[in-house]
Amino acid sequence: MYRSALLLWLLCAVSALNAQDDLLSLLGDEEETTEYATAAFKTNRVINLHSLENTAAGVLDFKISHRFGMLNRGAYELFGLDAATIRIGGDYGITDRLMIGIGRSSFEKTYDGFVKFKLLRQSVGKRKMPVTAAIFASTAIQTLRWQNPDRENYFRSRLYYTFQLILGRKFSENISLQLSPTLVHRNLVEVASEANDVLALGGAGRIKLSKRIALNLEYIYVLPDQLAPGFGNSLSLGFDIETGGHVFQLHLTNSTSMIEKGFVTQNSGKWGDGGIHFGFNVSRVFTLKRQK
Repeated sequence: MYRSALLLWLLCAVSALNAQDDLLSLLGDEEETTEYATAAFKTNRVINLHSLENTAAGVLDFKISHRFGMLNRGAYELFGLDAATIRIGGDYGITDRLMIGIGRSSFEKTYDGFVKFKLLRQSVGKRKMPVTAAIFASTAIQTLRWQNPDRENYFRSRLYYTFQLILGRKFSENISLQLSPTLVHRNLVEVASEANDVLALGGAGRIKLSKRIALNLEYIYVLPDQLAPGFGNSLSLGFDIETGGHVFQLHLTNSTSMIEKGFVTQNSGKWGDGGIHFGFNVSRVFTLKRQK
């Protein structure tokens, strides 16, 4: 009897020790995970420029972008409110790293399509990466009627291409910065003083002011001697306001167009003389495919 009791006690003790060792093993050898930075910017646009962010996988982001006329038009045109340029488009996340989009702008009756892919994602933990990097490519087709339909015109003359590297970092919950080296190729230019290939460097930043409001700033510097006289660099300032499933972006910008071939190469407004537009972007997301 005593031997049976002793044997039972030893079995219980060994079992308890094994359970304790297993628990300590789990606590000590827990695999380190990777945590990725999110919400460096509120949407996949800063103002005009694409941001570090992508539309999530299976999500459709329906966008309406609007620019009123220039403020220097005066009271007769209600400081630009009588005029309007719009773009309507949709962005879709194929994966969390790959997105596509299409849109149509009233500016030169232009259709555009793009693809954006995240090469690197800022992260800490098992995999450490200090920055996010994405590549962006788009094609735009201008569909204005030919100025001289009696001459021989070529479809390729309507085409424009943009290639961009987006490189940035979320420094804290309140501050994010990015750089966007950009190449815009135009198959046809209006005057000989314009370059077919335009190189530019975009810079953008975001400062979070509250839980639902952020301040955005972007500037696009075009290298000298590439644009025709009268065109210059784009400068924009705006606010993001989040309200449930919508994000309203209210801003002031000296750019009329809302796609790269326009706000990089055809920017005629100047802040110094009131050549700026009040405008907005409205974003509404729809989940079309839920992730498992």
